[in-house]
Amino acid sequence: MFNTSTHYGSRKPAALAYRDVDTSTALDGASPHKLVSLLYATLAGQIANARGALARRDIAEKGRAIGHAVRIVEEGLRAPLDLRAGGAIAANLHDLYEYMLHRLTLANANNDDAALNECARLVDTLRQGWDGMADAVRGATPVAA
Repeated sequence: MFNTSTHYGSRKPAALAYRDVDTSTALDGASPHKLVSLLYATLAGQIANARGALARRDIAEKGRAIGHAVRIVEEGLRAPLDLRAGGAIAANLHDLYEYMLHRLTLANANNDDAALNECARLVDTLRQGWDGMADAVRGATPVAA
């Protein structure tokens, strides 16, 4: 969904082909709740990738991973929020996502592992809370409009 890498030629490396199949399989028929869970998981992975790249002094990979994380937050998590219907929860999430975008940008510009670690902890908290609601969401009865 957020893959920005370019593959030259007509064949992808086998590992990438398997990853694409896993991603496609996870998305097929996924509920909106599951999709957000997958976004949180992918975001956590990209922040971990950025931290690893920073430790290795691989600045290009760090920038790529942070750029990917920023796109997930902007396009996948913040953009779909309905601030009118979502009330205080949506507004608070919007503000938290804005803060994370600011910290990710600073982490990229300043090679700041502490900022990446802070974002990783925030995502972990969000992910745990979101995944903790899974049983309640599955048991919810849809309301007719």
